[in-house]
Amino acid sequence: MEFLILGFFTGLSLILAIGAQNIFVIEQGLKKQHIFLVCFICSLSDFILIFLGIFLFHYFIQYFNSTIELIFNILLVIFLTHFIYSKIKSFSLKVNFSENVFEISKFNIFLKTLGFTYLNPHVYSDTVFFLGNFSKNFVLNQKILFGVGASAASFVFFFIIGYLSKYLSKYAQSEKIWKIINIFIISFMSLLTIFVIMNIIS
Repeated sequence: MEFLILGFFTGLSLILAIGAQNIFVIEQGLKKQHIFLVCFICSLSDFILIFLGIFLFHYFIQYFNSTIELIFNILLVIFLTHFIYSKIKSFSLKVNFSENVFEISKFNIFLKTLGFTYLNPHVYSDTVFFLGNFSKNFVLNQKILFGVGASAASFVFFFIIGYLSKYLSKYAQSEKIWKIINIFIISFMSLLTIFVIMNIIS
């Protein structure tokens, strides 16, 4: 039981840091657009990566070198740049807060969620490498309990911020407030892009 609790709070401590993925989940919650899909993909992805790290840490550590990290960083910069451009391009458009989201492409949201999840090298450093390294000396049942606990933290966290954002969206249903939110998202993603570029050239 202690390994389940240890996994939960270790996973939670890693995921609490504000990043591009969390901001994206919050934005989708505020827009009330395919929230369950977004939260489920993020949570399931963490579950997969956590258990890959726990059971295959020694294998991955041999192959995830600086070249692989560089490729991921370049792909992330391209993805973030496209996302920022799309946000700026749609800045003047009226936001649809309606729960009727049939006109919003589920596939588009699906791809964006995958992008924010799998193109970020920090996702791998937290799940595969940190949690994998942390649990490398655990016996089998301890590894399983630790992984379940860490995965549960992801499910709880993503669904809370997703649906809490949906609840709070009633306070953001004005053009002025949403413009402020958009400015924050664009600024945050721009700073993150600059940080990744600096990491590439350093």
